[in-house]
Order: sequence, then C-alpha cells, then structure tokens
Amino acid sequence: MATSSSTSAFSVSLLPLIIIFLGSTSSVVFADFYNEFDITWGDGRGKILSGDQLTLSLDKSSGSGFESRNEYLFGKIDMQLKLVPGNSAGTVTAYYVCSYLITCFFCPPKAPTGMRLISSSWVHLSGDPYILHTNVFSQGKGNREQQFYLWFDPTADFHTYSILWNPQRIIFSVDGTPIREFKNAESIGVPFPKAQPMRIHSSLWNADDWATRGGLVKTDWSQAPFTASYRNFKADACVVSSAGKSSSCNNNNGSTTTSSGSNWFSEELDNTKQQRLRWVQKNYMIYNYCSDSKRFPQGFPPECNTTP
Repeated sequence: MATSSSTSAFSVSLLPLIIIFLGSTSSVVFADFYNEFDITWGDGRGKILSGDQLTLSLDKSSGSGFESRNEYLFGKIDMQLKLVPGNSAGTVTAYYVCSYLITCFFCPPKAPTGMRLISSSWVHLSGDPYILHTNVFSQGKGNREQQFYLWFDPTADFHTYSILWNPQRIIFSVDGTPIREFKNAESIGVPFPKAQPMRIHSSLWNADDWATRGGLVKTDWSQAPFTASYRNFKADACVVSSAGKSSSCNNNNGSTTTSSGSNWFSEELDNTKQQRLRWVQKNYMIYNYCSDSKRFPQGFPPECNTTP
C-alpha cells in the first residue's frame, strides 16, 4: 500500500493537467487530430503523424505543446497516452483543460483570476515510478492536489485517461477505473467550474529545477529527445460556439440535451465504481490535500468533507 508523504508529494504538486468539451446536441467525436488540434509551440517538436496519432518531444532547447481548436463546457473526454520511456527524470507531461485570456501552455502554480482548470500531469522522478498529479482550479483558486502511482507501466503501451465533467462532479479515470471524484460543493461556498468554456491542452517540458527531489537530480539530456505519444481522442461533450454564447448541448428553449444514449451529463459513480475508486485511493494514492494537516493547520478546506 502506498503511503502519503506531504513533504515529498507537495514538492511535486505545482503541476497540473487535463480536459473538456461542447455543441446543439452533443455528439461522440473520434477526433481527427488534423482537424481538432493545433501544435501551438515547440518549433516542430510536436507532430501530428496521422488523423489519430500525435507526438510531443522535448530536447535541451525546448519542449512542445498542443491545444484543441474547440472550446467545451461539460462533457466526457478520452485520450490515450504513452508516456516518455527510459530515464526521463525531470520531464513533465501535462494534459489539462483551461480557460483564460492568456494561452496556458504550462499549468501555473497560482492560476490567474478567472481561470478555470482541470488538470492531470505525469511527473517522473529518478528511479521512481511516474506520479500522476491531478488538480482542480476555479475562480483563481486551486491547491486541490491529489497524486497517485499507477498500477502499470505507463511507458510500455497506450492507456486511456478520461475526464468526465458535468454540473455535479468531475471524475478522473484511468482505463475506465475512477481515481478521483471532485463534487460540486457550491452550497458550502466552494467554487465549481460550470460557466466558462475551456480548451484541451497538453505539453511536454523540463522541470528538473524542482520536480526531481527538489532539483537535486538533473535531466539526462543524452537520452533526448524525449517523446510522449497520443492517440484515439474521443469527446462526447458540449462544444461552445465561436461567439461563446451557446453550446451544442442547449436547445432553443435553453434546456440541456445530450446525444442519444449518453448519460454523462448526470452520471455519477455506481457502487462498483465507488469500490474501484476506494481501491485506487487505498493502494495507489500518495498525496491528498484533504489529509495534509501540516498544510492546513487551521482546518481542511470545506470540500474535503464531500471528497471520497
């Protein structure tokens, strides 16, 4: 069973990652990367290889990143990733959805006011397994980190990383197994991202100044270029219009509809998935802000009473 360490885990907790969607009725999209995403930086280090596969690379000069052309407001997003193999200590692969006027290539430790962010990132420490880091920002407030080891080698093959975002909750899943649920707790004063459309972003970059045991271990550039691979993006979501005033999930009368047979807009964890969530959190969670008493000596944030 993994044990929590607030000191070591918090040192890796400044990086997020993640996902989101929109449209008149939502539809399941098996994305064509050429049409759905743009490589936004990296001087050719990011490449769309085909309609269903993309890679990001990092060398000593630069990393790379991409973002979705569409903005989304609620939905369910899947992306298959294969992380950087070998001795890639110091590298961070970030996958996230965010919305604010400044392009968010990297998930900042302190989010600008108005930013909405749901994020996942993978941090690799020398000699240790990858750490999957999750965070949720709303109205400029984040610091809701949970971190996990994975029960498989994420560099050996592709695995599906999913985010379900509806008005009641955000659920992070890996290969269909939920690892985290963040419930809407607006009734007790906790902001929840539900009004701001977001784009999907991902980036691969170097963080050896802090991620590798506080910067003690530096990236081995003889192993570069480091490459992360993506494929089979799928969205069942609400796509927001370019004017930002309507989404594909709204009827003319303002009510919400989703694609035929889709239940993500009201989905919650059933008993089986609740059991799987508890299994992951018991055996693979290594940091939970809701149990870090040193960080919150005056008492835990109010949403911690609603977080599994």
